[in-house]
Amino acid sequence: MTVEYVLLVCDDVPHDVVLTDPGARVIDVAQAIRRLTGLSLWRSKVLATQAPAVILNNVPKEAATAAVSALHDAGAEAETRERSEWGS
Repeated sequence: MTVEYVLLVCDDVPHDVVLTDPGARVIDVAQAIRRLTGLSLWRSKVLATQAPAVILNNVPKEAATAAVSALHDAGAEAETRERSEWGS
């Protein structure tokens, strides 16, 4: 019996949004996190101060790019990371 592995390539590879540095305007960043995630302002502030932190998991590339842009506008440093099914 032979086992074959097939790597499927699809257009919609999930991404994670990672906050790397909240910057000087932590409250603005917490408000941006609140808008993106729906968390309370208090939990958003805690998440912002625990950088690096994953803000969003398994979102499409367009949504991840928009979230990173919103975090940059609030004064934070953030990035998207392509999620690998093999290493998750």
